[in-house]
Amino acid sequence: MELTLALGIGFLVGSGIWLLQRPRTYQVIVGLSLISYGVNLFIFSMSRPRSNMAPVVTSGTVDPAAYADPLPQSLVLTAIVIGFATTALFLVVLLVSRGLTGSDHVDGREPN
Repeated sequence: MELTLALGIGFLVGSGIWLLQRPRTYQVIVGLSLISYGVNLFIFSMSRPRSNMAPVVTSGTVDPAAYADPLPQSLVLTAIVIGFATTALFLVVLLVSRGLTGSDHVDGREPN
């Protein structure tokens, strides 16, 4: 299970880095999204999620091993929301840049 997850995260991040090096802005945006998905999976997998654990501490004696850790899930959820907002911002900048330059090349110029 861990090897499959590590290969999946590596594939996402590697594909994202490859797309970041492409000359078109849409490919750069997709690459940034893939890298953020890989990082989110990495954070979530490092939290060692457990099943059948209570999410909320009840009254009485508190045994931390009997409860799920909510911090990694909240970090990933926040990262997803922020990633969606920045992707929307990048798409707006992409559309404005394409309208002004007439090209979706990263530096605004087509290669000769």
